[in-house]
Amino acid sequence: MELGLYTFADVDPNAADKGAEARRRLTNLLEEIELADQVGLDVFGLGEHHRPDYAASAPAVILAAAAARTSRIRLTSAVTVLSSDEPVRVFQQFATLDVLSNGRAEIMAGRGSFIESFPLFGQSLDDYDQLFAEKLDLLLALRDNERVTWSGALRAPIDDRGVYPRPLQDPLPLWIAVGGTPQSVARAGALGLPMALAIIGGEPERFAPLFQLYREAARRSGQDPSKLKSSINVHGFIADTTQEAADQFYGPQAEVMNRIGRERGWGPTNRTHFDRAISPTGNLFLGDPETVARKIVAHQKLFDIDRFLLQMAIGPMPHDRILRGIELYGTKVAPLVREMLAEQHSS
Repeated sequence: MELGLYTFADVDPNAADKGAEARRRLTNLLEEIELADQVGLDVFGLGEHHRPDYAASAPAVILAAAAARTSRIRLTSAVTVLSSDEPVRVFQQFATLDVLSNGRAEIMAGRGSFIESFPLFGQSLDDYDQLFAEKLDLLLALRDNERVTWSGALRAPIDDRGVYPRPLQDPLPLWIAVGGTPQSVARAGALGLPMALAIIGGEPERFAPLFQLYREAARRSGQDPSKLKSSINVHGFIADTTQEAADQFYGPQAEVMNRIGRERGWGPTNRTHFDRAISPTGNLFLGDPETVARKIVAHQKLFDIDRFLLQMAIGPMPHDRILRGIELYGTKVAPLVREMLAEQHSS
């Protein structure tokens, strides 16, 4: 199983000098990706947002900078908001990243959990579902053909045009990111595309039927379920002790969840909610290395996943603590997970 990280490059939305704040965070982010590569993690994902609290509105640009400082870690968006983007440019950007990184680029495409990009790029929220379906169809055509002829309802057609550069990987890996909507899960399965499921709240066990739906949709569409890949993307933190991890992560995580919650009408979170979430059945993967490793292995068994991505750099989490968490993830958690999975497979 591949183990990795993802982040949205959180910044202080109230910073007086937003350029300096973005520079600080992106400088630190490149150090974090470089360390993840050095300690042997498999994947680093970067989300796309168009808000004052996140610095990553152009993930491909940041990942290209990371490609120059790394040698083996895979570099993916997490996610590309395909509904409001232009598929030709998305393909060109990540094909270029693939060439620069010597074949380590991936796209994780989704509809997005925020809506700021739609009015920003002149898209109507009334077309929310149709935009994603059409643009995914075009992106797949671009990925699979050097010259493309395509037409849809919401974008001008393409008549036998070449799209360059071509990536080193053939095909360029394309994952579908979902947030728990059954229709999105079924679409990923029917297309035979890898699926990344975000588990941000609630007990993870309740998401197990979605993985069953994903594989069943693949079977019904003539896809080979044994060739499908799946991932879970979750929040959590790793420190030398579980108490230290909880004390360090609670404040930043609560700040972010409460800020988003006020926008969406959620009730405020508190330490009781947090402590429930870090239990073995909760949605936060937090603790000392052995605790986190055991929880990862338990959920690999529950979902039969091929990849696990952890978001540790959330809100105002200090950079030095993120670096320590990454070090522990690569040098302690990952070896434990691989050892436990090897024991399971041999028994």
